[in-house]
Amino acid sequence: MAVLSDPISDFLTRFKNASRAGNDEFKAPFSNQKAEIARILKEQGYIWGYEVDTTGQFPELKVTTKFVDGSPVLTDLKRQSKPGRRRYVGAGEIPRVRNGLGIAILSTSKGLMTGHQAKRQKLGGELLAHVW
Repeated sequence: MAVLSDPISDFLTRFKNASRAGNDEFKAPFSNQKAEIARILKEQGYIWGYEVDTTGQFPELKVTTKFVDGSPVLTDLKRQSKPGRRRYVGAGEIPRVRNGLGIAILSTSKGLMTGHQAKRQKLGGELLAHVW
């Protein structure tokens, strides 16, 4: 396996590719941040669920993608903050994604949360991705 400079982007790309290919599930190397992103995606209804598989040498995150009437729930996603160019936003600058039809995922001082939750708690942070 290749050394990755951006594991979050790799996780999101695996999710997008699995949804578009019609795969029921995909696996990615485990990290706490990826597990938190999967938790947010589950809460918002983009995936059925996720679990940590520790049977191998390294733990893996196994995510079950969600389909409704044969089409994926995920339309698209875009990584916003990258290792070479971090993007931070204040509580008043959190963008609405697709006029409220999508979610923004932020890394705040109180953990990962959606843009709506961060606005409600008046928190800013690193804007990780837009999902719609």
